[in-house]
Amino acid sequence: IMSSPKEQCDQQTLQAIITHRYDVLAKFATQVKSTCAEEIGKLRDRVHLSASVKQWLHLDAAQLPESARAPLQQMLTSSNVLATVYAMRQELGGLWGRSNLSHEQLVKQLNDWCRRAESSGIKALQDFSRHLRSYTQQPQSA
Repeated sequence: IMSSPKEQCDQQTLQAIITHRYDVLAKFATQVKSTCAEEIGKLRDRVHLSASVKQWLHLDAAQLPESARAPLQQMLTSSNVLATVYAMRQELGGLWGRSNLSHEQLVKQLNDWCRRAESSGIKALQDFSRHLRSYTQQPQSA
């Protein structure tokens, strides 16, 4: 269940996000989709982009095919917005993989992620951060 966004993420928010990480990443992809499409549209005139470029943005870096790495890097170098969205997605996905950190450290990193998303100037990231801070034990259905 979603609640009103909290000022700060807490243990419950962290646990809900970790428990529902696939839902979190799916909602992230949905939230940033139009922003990415708009940026890719701007780049098409300047940079040769493959049709699968949008899919690359939503993959963990480790899942990215070797053949996609150079074109993705060219695209990210050409757009600060796409570079920021991609980096934030990678960081968010890596959050629950940090089993060596304490819950307090993970909450701190989650709050830092939200603060950076909200100060990014990218509306989709700002909106998603507020969405993230509203997670409780059950995610809202799409």
